[in-house]
Amino acid sequence: MMLFQRRRALVVLVALCLMAALGGLFFMTGPAKADASAVLAEGRTTVTDLAGRKVQVRLPVQRVILGEGRQLYLVAALDTDNPLKRIAGWRKDLIQSDPDTYRAYLRKFPGIADLPTFGGFEDGTFDIEQAIALKPDVIVMNIEAQRATEDARYIEKLAALDIPVVYVDFRHAPMENTEPTMRLFGKLFGKEQRAEAFIAFHNEQVKRVTDVIEARQPARPRVFIERIGGYTEDCCLSFGNENFGRFVEIAGGNNVAKQAIRGTFGQLNPEQVIAADPEQVVVTSANWEAFVPNGSWVGVGPGANLKQAAHKLAAYPNRPAYAGITANRKHAFHAIWHQFYNSPYQFVAIQQLAKWFHPELFADLDPDATFRELHERFLPIPYQPGYFVSLHEKEGQS
Repeated sequence: MMLFQRRRALVVLVALCLMAALGGLFFMTGPAKADASAVLAEGRTTVTDLAGRKVQVRLPVQRVILGEGRQLYLVAALDTDNPLKRIAGWRKDLIQSDPDTYRAYLRKFPGIADLPTFGGFEDGTFDIEQAIALKPDVIVMNIEAQRATEDARYIEKLAALDIPVVYVDFRHAPMENTEPTMRLFGKLFGKEQRAEAFIAFHNEQVKRVTDVIEARQPARPRVFIERIGGYTEDCCLSFGNENFGRFVEIAGGNNVAKQAIRGTFGQLNPEQVIAADPEQVVVTSANWEAFVPNGSWVGVGPGANLKQAAHKLAAYPNRPAYAGITANRKHAFHAIWHQFYNSPYQFVAIQQLAKWFHPELFADLDPDATFRELHERFLPIPYQPGYFVSLHEKEGQS
């Protein structure tokens, strides 16, 4: 009888302790209660992605599927010792769209060749069964994949299997969304301080241009950006008010396509380009041998042969869209690495554009040195120059 009473007393004591603990939660109000609820929901934390969605994720994540391989640009800045250690699988776009960077990582981390690869949500080649089999803690998707994932009900299917999806953005509104995207990655990886250091460096390098432009208010040259030069023969793909179009404005230029292109990406016809009479033409290009073998693309990028790149760029002024424009008479044609449009490295492109548009104001600014410092401070691979070339410069130099 006494043993029974002792057991009952113990049960009552445990119950009272539990009630006290739960009571503390019940009487929480405001953000404290919300935060506690988020953390206590199966040990998860609520994060807000770039689509504004509240997503519960177990942090820090250990297994990640990258919905775009070029997200490695940021992952490597956080997990610099071994960028592969959390990647359970990734989209194969880096291998094809930026083969020179891929090879640089392959030399340092041979295991990258063994990562499972995926197609994209947008083109319907994503293998959801394969993704499920890899048991990721989270799938990180670019925001432009949102419509395709929702139409196919992938979010619900993955959520039913306890696999959250978060959206990020470096492409559609990079100057607005790079910082929150980096912070989101930092939170997911438990590398908040590292992410903040990267953000501080990013913003500091942008200010080296914007402070001068604001103080000196130089005349803005008319600039046309030819997007993905050599990837297609279509004319004349360009940018509106975002991405490289915005970079041009920040760097002290006047993007002539911004009135005709209302979104991030669009197209002008040759007559529109001629009528705008750009004073400078900047071609975004890269090594696209995987897509257009022996094409007219200008192969700028890490370790590029700039003499060969300048030779290919020299054919661009002969295009009908550039007949008689001021840039043609001045020989003011430039090529820049296209992948600046989809990475957290936009500040390097902004610095180089500023040097082209206002060489006197930015004579002491060295974008190559900036990019080298980024590599030395944040990335595990050595810097290889080759990201920019101009016709009015000596061949083989950038």
